[in-house]
Amino acid sequence: MRAVLDACVLYPTVLREILLGVAARGLYEPMWSDRILREWTRATDKIGPGAMAQAEGEALVVKAAFPRASVREQPNIEARVTLPDPNDEHVLAVAVACHADAIVTFNAKDFPRSVLAEFGIERRDPDGFLWELWSRNPAEVAAVIEGVRATAERLSGEDWPVRRLLKKAQLPKLGKALSV
Repeated sequence: MRAVLDACVLYPTVLREILLGVAARGLYEPMWSDRILREWTRATDKIGPGAMAQAEGEALVVKAAFPRASVREQPNIEARVTLPDPNDEHVLAVAVACHADAIVTFNAKDFPRSVLAEFGIERRDPDGFLWELWSRNPAEVAAVIEGVRATAERLSGEDWPVRRLLKKAQLPKLGKALSV
């Protein structure tokens, strides 16, 4: 399965680490454009000084880790698609160009299922997307999440039970499934 990751799912660190961790295990193929990565890094500017520079460094690491994930921007396709927010049309254009199965995003209102269906693409919220991957590969996804959880504890110096961490990452369904 090939999925375009929208900037809004790359911005939260825990979510990004889980999505890329399961991709590194071969459970799906992540896709993006340089513009999507720039949107992610620019969004971190609101955190404070130095955050954007750190995110730009992380984006370079991500690009190196997934060299086949980068898709050139597609102005010719972008000109043919229409979404409620024209600023999101580049994401759909990338998905069309790379023959993606899905766009993983929190932004449901700007990616109407009916428009995406015309191109054979689904909109997937990250919780449902990761839950589905977990339901097919529970040990693989759980191992990734445990690694992310351990890193969060090490970096923050506080305990992060899985369910609490995943709820904070806007993955409540997955958190509930892993806590049963």
